[in-house]
Formats: sequence, C-alpha cells, structure tokens
Amino acid sequence: MNNTITNSLQAQWQAYRQQNPKTRIRDAARALQVSEGQLVAACTGGTVLHLRNDYPALLQRMPGVGKVMVLTRNESCVIERKGVFEDVRTESRHVGVVVGKDIDLRMFFSKWVYSFAVKDDEALGFKNSLQVFDGQGNAVIKIYTVADTNLAAWDQLVQDFTAPEQPTDITITPAAAAPTYAQTIDAKAFLDEWAALLDTHDFFPLLNKYKAGRLHALEIAEGRFTRKVAATCVKSLLEQAAASGLEIMVFVSNPGNIEIHTGPVHKIVEIPGWINVMDPDFYLHLKTDDIAQCWVVEKPSVDGTVTSIEVFDANNEMIVQFFGKRKPGQPELSQWRELVQSL
Repeated sequence: MNNTITNSLQAQWQAYRQQNPKTRIRDAARALQVSEGQLVAACTGGTVLHLRNDYPALLQRMPGVGKVMVLTRNESCVIERKGVFEDVRTESRHVGVVVGKDIDLRMFFSKWVYSFAVKDDEALGFKNSLQVFDGQGNAVIKIYTVADTNLAAWDQLVQDFTAPEQPTDITITPAAAAPTYAQTIDAKAFLDEWAALLDTHDFFPLLNKYKAGRLHALEIAEGRFTRKVAATCVKSLLEQAAASGLEIMVFVSNPGNIEIHTGPVHKIVEIPGWINVMDPDFYLHLKTDDIAQCWVVEKPSVDGTVTSIEVFDANNEMIVQFFGKRKPGQPELSQWRELVQSL
C-alpha cells in the first residue's frame, strides 16, 4: 500500500466520519473494507505515531502515568475500566499479567503486533490513547488518558517508545485456522476428570487434553456440572446484582487480552439491542442481539464449587463470563450462588 492509497484512506475515513459521526471506527473500517489497524496507520503523522513493540517494558512504565481507562472488546462486548496499573508482571515473554484493585489483565503478547500512540483529533475522531492491534488489524487493547492521568509521564512514555520508522500502512496477515475439535470424546473419562479439578484454571488444559470445544464440553456436562439458561439472563443477572450490591467479576476477552472487572455494578441501562453498565469507573456494553446461548457452569476447586455464567454467540464463541467476587483460598459467595440459582 503506497502513500497515495493510504492518504486516500485517511480522506475516506474523514469523509465517512462526517457523514456518519456516531459510527465507531471498528464499524467504519469494515464499511471501508479495511481493518481498524489499517485505518489508524493511514493517519500516521501528526496525530498517530507507531510505537516500538517492546510491550513488557512499555507496560512496566504504565504505573507511572497514573489513572487511565483500559478498553478491551470482542465482536459483541466492550469493557472499559478506569484505574491505576498496580502490580505489572512481565517476566514471561508470552503472557503478561496486571493485578490490582481496578486494572486486571491477562495479555498474550504473541498477538500484539502493531501499536500506536494516538492524539486527540476531532476531525479523525481520535482520543489520546495507546492502541495495540493484532496481525489482522483487530484491536487488542486500548489505553486512554483521563482527567487524572499524569500527562507529562504519558508524553515521556510516548516519546521513549516511538518507533524509528513511521509507515502509513501495516501488513495484514490472514487469521490462523480455527482449532479443530474432536467430534466425539470419552464423556465418562472427561466428566470424571472434571469432577477431580482442584483449580478453575485447570479447566482449559482439560479441554485441550480431550480436544473438546468449550460449548461441546458444556453440552456433555449438562445435568451434572452445567445447565442452559435463557439468553435473557444477563439483564436479570446485572439488575439483581445492582439491586443487592453484590460484587461480581466480569471477564471480556479477545485473542490477545482478557480484561476483568471485580466489584459492584450500579447503573444498568438497556437500549434496543444492548445491555449496558454505566458506572463512573466501569462501563460494559453487551450486544444482546448476539447472545445465542447462556450456560451456568460449575467447576470443583479446593475452595469448593465455583459457579460462572458463560455467554456465547451464534458461532459458539464466548462473549463474556460472569462470576461472583472471590479470591483463591476463599469459598464462593453464597449470595452469588443464590442469584445464579434464580436464573
């Protein structure tokens, strides 16, 4: 892609935005038949800067910038959490972890391919942020400045991590082939191992061992460890949690990042096709039209049974997970279990 084409893409984006001012950039990119990452890269120059892909070092600097807003999304759900980066762990070259009262992340660096510092630009619809994209140009994570951000530290971070090369295009690679799952598995052996779990984190390795798709596994376990509930249960879950003050955990992920909210929810807002949490430091936007199935899932652990609500789209992809607030070594909240039983 040469400069003439990318300059044209930037012009197309500005023209599209003028005609469709409320359309989000992800949807605009799809309408323009490019990826969001390509659209951002096309604006490289005064507004957009490529960053070096030294992500562990960059993340280690994030506590110094103070309060920010972290956004993670997939096709059907967006989570936005304001807070401060506290405990940043990047010893592993493959997985980064951020743990704290507000910002809680699990980051898979193999998917972090392109990153940009983006400045406020009303004409282009950009806000001051760091944005990371995968090899297909899909957004992995975005970190925005807020009123309490230390802008001097932010600007220094951007300066220190600005890449020497500043192209106006990126190379898009095809997505990896979807994993192949076993059509049939030994249900008894699988469920016996499920019953013997000591940690919820061992569930994913169990799926891999049997080459089981997650939804297929839930179907096999129906009546023993799982039960299907109405697709409308998320609205009821959030409204009941808000009414009672129950603290919950919300997991939203894409292939490159998992973002977790732990705490209460307060303001639940329903608009056609969406259910939203709109609290001062926590936003959740869930496209209800995309919900195809919801399951209650129970997993044994050394702390007792851990119960979750897992929400899937029509392609059997997980949209969002809900748990009651808990930490290792603590049993599940009885109030959460009662709420789930009511669904």
